[in-house]
Amino acid sequence: MSNRLDDDVQSPAQDGFSMPPEWEPHLRTWMCWPCRVEAWGDGEALLRARQATARIARAVSTFEPVLLAARHEDLAEAKLATAGKVQLFETMLDDSWARDTGPSFLCGPAGARGAVQWQFNAWGNKYSPFTHDAGLATRIAHAADLRVYDGPLVCEGGAIHCDGEGTLITTEQCLLNPNRNPGITREEAERRLKAFTGARKVIWLGSGFSDLETDGHIDNIACFVAPGRVLVGVPSSPSLPDAAPVHEAIRRLKAARDAEGRSLEVIEMVQPRRVRFDWRGRILQTSYVNFYLANGGIVMPGFDDPHDEKAQDLLADLFPGRDILQVEVLDLVQGGGGIHCIALGEPAAP
Repeated sequence: MSNRLDDDVQSPAQDGFSMPPEWEPHLRTWMCWPCRVEAWGDGEALLRARQATARIARAVSTFEPVLLAARHEDLAEAKLATAGKVQLFETMLDDSWARDTGPSFLCGPAGARGAVQWQFNAWGNKYSPFTHDAGLATRIAHAADLRVYDGPLVCEGGAIHCDGEGTLITTEQCLLNPNRNPGITREEAERRLKAFTGARKVIWLGSGFSDLETDGHIDNIACFVAPGRVLVGVPSSPSLPDAAPVHEAIRRLKAARDAEGRSLEVIEMVQPRRVRFDWRGRILQTSYVNFYLANGGIVMPGFDDPHDEKAQDLLADLFPGRDILQVEVLDLVQGGGGIHCIALGEPAAP
């Protein structure tokens, strides 16, 4: 990969586009039907993940339309499992994480909308093949009749989060990882992020997070809940591996200023009490931060944990007036991601 962004490459920022915040109205939600057995270990685990995906799709469909991408051979099963609550979008897929392989949607002048097709290499070449997923964002954007910009960075949607007012948060562990963008400097990565998301300020959180599947995606760690307000998932015990990197993330956030020059209010959300392990023997990434904002509602994860209700109460306080549906997702997160990872909101035209 080149370490420079050519000045003659037209970027979304130059055209007045930027990523909207996730709490603004959606036209619909895009999802994908799970299809990579290797992500869950065996066929039975994949079936359970599909059942969890169907539960989430049905939950989201109570708030807004859902368009579910599925391979031809999976259409009948997906239709049956979702009980006719979603519209199907037949396409070629390698995996199931719409947030990561779908487009980063953009909003621009006079109600214009666009999309970024980032470079994709299956989370640092962890899976093969990934050719179909590497072009999924473009196929979705074309289906939505949106202009597509080719982002000059290996990046997944779950790696970045924006406040809609010019501030973006991400982690060094992911975007500066040699398995994605070898040799790139933080300054150059930041320049590319700004050019293709419309951000004016990038706040970098660090490394050392235990999420080895995504190498520290931000959507398992922290998210904006309003301009100037960041929600951070805090491990339930200081002895857990993520305690130190999360503490450092909170320090960086409190020391930062956003694009508008504001100090950030950091809200701590205690993560599940029970420590579980995935089928590979790694710590299961059970994060309450990995929730999805739909029109008028929230679809959030439940983990059969004593902290489930406390997390729901906090989100209710942060988003008053939204209905909250909590969906059990332990079978889904065995594959490395949660609700936010599989649901991607397409913004409505202003």
